Amino acid sequence: MTAPRRALVIIDVQNDYFAGPLEIQYPPHAESLPMITKAIDAANAAGIPVVAVQHTMGAGAPVFDPEADGFQLPAEVADRAQEGWKSVVKQYGSVYAQTDVAEWLRAQQVDTVTLLGYMTNNCVLASAVEGEGLGFTTEVLSDATGAINLANDAGFVDATTVHTTLLTLLSSNYAAVATTDEWVAALDAQAPLAKSDLGSSAVAGAQRAPQRSAHAA
Repeated sequence: MTAPRRALVIIDVQNDYFAGPLEIQYPPHAESLPMITKAIDAANAAGIPVVAVQHTMGAGAPVFDPEADGFQLPAEVADRAQEGWKSVVKQYGSVYAQTDVAEWLRAQQVDTVTLLGYMTNNCVLASAVEGEGLGFTTEVLSDATGAINLANDAGFVDATTVHTTLLTLLSSNYAAVATTDEWVAALDAQAPLAKSDLGSSAVAGAQRAPQRSAHAA
């Protein structure tokens, strides 16, 4: 079995996600931030490439204003930065969209990209989906990501449902989904994470659906 050539991509772990309308709700950021720093420490210790991404909406924007504190990385992340890290500022959901992240990762001979950060319902999702077309194997850390409550003309979904639903969706095709502890163990072992697929997820879903219906009745 070929060992994965991993990189860790830290997506938008910025101060705007710790307060205000975009405050991460599930898992709570008080729980996900320690997992984020644990993964960073493991990546630094293993010497794998790290990319730190920040989102901008331009000067004067209500959030992700590059001239405001909300744009900045919290100290827990910024203080762990090392000289070899790549820093990226993006304007779109995916870390790959109109950036040189994919090219940089290929130059580092990376074939497996581990995503953590915020939000599950936007930039994590977009990056995992685009990664498939770019040929990267993607991993998503379930307890080092997070979602918010969402409401619009289509309806309302609480953050717990958003997060768990999207991780289930990603695990069915686009990414291997694991906890930070599981990922650290796989990193130490230089082993891939176990991954589901659409077929087996569909079969398992079909088997569980009658049970859920009976329970609801």
